[in-house]
Amino acid sequence: MTASDEARVLEQVPTGLFIAGEWRDASGGARFDVEDPATGAVLASVADATPEDGLAALDAAVAAQDEWAATPPRRRGEILRRAWELMQQRKGDLALLMTLEMGKPLAESAGEVVYGSEFFRWFSEEAVRITGRYGVNPEGTGRTIVSHLPVGPCYLITPWNFPLAMATRKIGPALAAGCTVVVKPAELTPLTTLMTASVLAEAGLPAGVLNVVPTTAAGAITEPLLQDRRLRKLSFTGSTPVGVRLLQQAAGNVLRTSMELGGNAPFVVFDDADLDAAVDGAMLAKFRNVGEACTAANRFIVHEAVADEFAARITERVEALRVGRGTEDGVGIGPLINAAAVDKAETLVQDAVERGAEVRIGGGRVDGPGTFYAPTVLDRVDAASDILRTEIFGPVVSIVRFTDEAEAVRIANDTEFGLVSYVFTRDLARGQRMIERLQTGMMGLNVGVISNASAPFGGVKQSGVGREGGFEGIHEYLSPKYTMTPTP
Repeated sequence: MTASDEARVLEQVPTGLFIAGEWRDASGGARFDVEDPATGAVLASVADATPEDGLAALDAAVAAQDEWAATPPRRRGEILRRAWELMQQRKGDLALLMTLEMGKPLAESAGEVVYGSEFFRWFSEEAVRITGRYGVNPEGTGRTIVSHLPVGPCYLITPWNFPLAMATRKIGPALAAGCTVVVKPAELTPLTTLMTASVLAEAGLPAGVLNVVPTTAAGAITEPLLQDRRLRKLSFTGSTPVGVRLLQQAAGNVLRTSMELGGNAPFVVFDDADLDAAVDGAMLAKFRNVGEACTAANRFIVHEAVADEFAARITERVEALRVGRGTEDGVGIGPLINAAAVDKAETLVQDAVERGAEVRIGGGRVDGPGTFYAPTVLDRVDAASDILRTEIFGPVVSIVRFTDEAEAVRIANDTEFGLVSYVFTRDLARGQRMIERLQTGMMGLNVGVISNASAPFGGVKQSGVGREGGFEGIHEYLSPKYTMTPTP
């Protein structure tokens, strides 16, 4: 990509607040800069929403709610389908925009456009499949009718690491269900969400149904919205500590909530595994999105009989990864999102090394402009190391060894998180046991990537509540209503 390509794409991005179908400045006139993590250069200046702007966005969503809920499901689905089509036409521009503001390699950004836009297509089809049921009650004295109605105005908080997919995964089912929304994108990566709002407006979405309020004052925007009784739903993707605080705030008005929180994914390799497949899976599960994914494998739990070979093979693969700006050809590892992310990776790796871990490759920062950390493989990581307890969100493989299945299960489950797990084994019976015994909401069995718009995404324990995607996803935005009628 050339500098002119980058300039052309950035010129297309609206940088105001999107409220009631209009692009506007923040009420206080403030703006904030969005930077390229690979260079530190300012990409754009974006309107910085105030609490008053947040409430104006909710006003717009509330005003549009009844009419949008009454809009025929086919019409709602057609708008989402049109948005999907527009995203296919602009895949290259959306991918470049994501790479510029988030840093991931361009090929991965293109993959996110395909994956993320699919939520619009999937939920365009689910909009017309919202069903209920009718039946005779067991006593025969009446008839039971169950219908599913839109929850109402929703507040959607999205993270920086998948700026397109995390927005579409929430917006798609909400709109399909007949709910209006206020979206607060991450401060670090608001541009892709603003472009997504532009696409939806072009697709024919009525004014007020979608409102977007980028801000540097997330707490100041969020608290009054959660205290407003007109809001009926909160969906958040981010860290567990922030999610816990939001749940506490949402309790005051007994809001429906969906929480996709932290992870600490185990990647278990048994002695009978196909090591070629396991290493391929490990590279995807760890290094996709520069390791900055809640689904990223965090703990590589490898049987002692194959651990040396696994470590050698993955070290060879990591050595071949090229580090650089995501727009450059052949780059496999882009920058981390900011300096704090590099500091975190460095601290966790140093702690592991001080406790006896062997650095096979990497293990430090990359000099030069930008926030880069070298792809790293740590072997023989001590069980007390912080890196096995903390979601690193960076390109670091941490290998621990086990001797039997029971020990592997114990190590894998020894965490307060439970989002996703990965297991590699040729033994189908063992694979079934792992499905039943590992305490996670999702599992990859002999695969390293599990995300799909048609499947329910979510975790257990402190990894969250609710599901996004799949048939289940739209029901997060619907309330069942039971009606009893007399026997006719």
